[in-house]
Amino acid sequence: MTRARDRRRYARAISALASDGPRCPRRRGERVVTFRATGPWTLERVRGMNVKEITRWLREDDDARLDELWREADDVRRRSVGDAVHLRGLIEFSNHCGRLCLYCGLRVENRAIDRYRMSADEVLDCARQAVEFGYGTVVLQSGEDLGTTREWLVDVVRRMKAETPLAVTLSVGERSLDDLRAWRAAGADRYLLRFETSNRTLFERIHPPRDGRPSDRPAMLRQLRDLGYEVGSGVMIGIPGQTYADLARDLEWFAELDLDMIGVGPFLPHPATPLGAAAAPASVVASAPGGRRGTSAGSSATASPAGGRRYGPVVPPTSEDPPPPAATSGQVPNTELMTYKVIALARLLCPLANIPSTTALATVNRAEGRELGLRRGANVVMPNLTPAVYRRQYEIYPAKACISEEADACHHCLTQRIAALGRSVGSGRGDSLNRLRCPAGARIAREATP
Repeated sequence: MTRARDRRRYARAISALASDGPRCPRRRGERVVTFRATGPWTLERVRGMNVKEITRWLREDDDARLDELWREADDVRRRSVGDAVHLRGLIEFSNHCGRLCLYCGLRVENRAIDRYRMSADEVLDCARQAVEFGYGTVVLQSGEDLGTTREWLVDVVRRMKAETPLAVTLSVGERSLDDLRAWRAAGADRYLLRFETSNRTLFERIHPPRDGRPSDRPAMLRQLRDLGYEVGSGVMIGIPGQTYADLARDLEWFAELDLDMIGVGPFLPHPATPLGAAAAPASVVASAPGGRRGTSAGSSATASPAGGRRYGPVVPPTSEDPPPPAATSGQVPNTELMTYKVIALARLLCPLANIPSTTALATVNRAEGRELGLRRGANVVMPNLTPAVYRRQYEIYPAKACISEEADACHHCLTQRIAALGRSVGSGRGDSLNRLRCPAGARIAREATP
């Protein structure tokens, strides 16, 4: 009886979140909690969970309990953002990068890839193709390329906004406040910047500073919010040295930062990087079929990348690289299953956010990775519009899914997969309901800084 009553109260709370009334502003110091049930540890308490409780879910290995988590996340997704799956056309316009991140194939020291920058006309052609496919958004993504000047991207965004009805999302790394302000003034709508991990020490070990300047991505995310961008962020799952408490704090940060978009994926180091070399031979980590338990919550199983593709020479650490972080006894595995747990918990903690089922999931599970992500809380997919001549060179991690598909084939495949789930392809821009319910001007920053 108590259980049924708690579920009804939770359903009313979720309905209120998706109602016409705004859920903001919050008072300073107020918890990002709409409802918290009393009594035993149940799913109804999830919106008020602390780090310890989130950690218990991350360590959960009972299939029946996990099935309950998947159902609840899918139900909250349906009630909060609906059944539509929004398609964001991805345009990887430059693979130049000035950073030395220890895991990414685009790092400046990787000389085994051919570097490219697309022309403005090529980028606009991709945007026109997005309109033909019925997409409402394009994502302009690159490495942290200072060769992409403020003026060049202003021109691209202005032309795109003048010639198409598309929302424009930028994902170009850490840039100056003047750059961010100029791109917003040109018409950019959204900005994606993953904070990758809430553990500052771990972040700094795998992301050496550029020109000696420390990173403060949470502060940059707040700047983006103040400039009027719709703001997205996310993390990698299973970074060597990442603990369950770290990952639980990552999930808390999603709510603390009041994110409009949340992207997560398994840690997949490129073999031509220090962390890839440390894990050689190159591999991706997978759970048992369907993202079931397969291995214990504290361990992982490795499988060779699909197709047995060969890579350029593995790059050993240089004198500029800090030593790779060591795995700890509480190491989070970089499994497909753990990724689904994080997607589901992110949906429960942030019901109105847009959450993609990522290409990384499709990489570790070609058959149904994206579909399982959509069944466990996600509502966005990002088909790739990058011309095939460039796509193979944008290799952040190995053996990316759909790397050889043309844009029209990718579009056709994804729309068929979405229809097979009984879901519809979203229309329009697919703006975050979190943003629509709580305009930037109404938000009150939390006093505590993560």
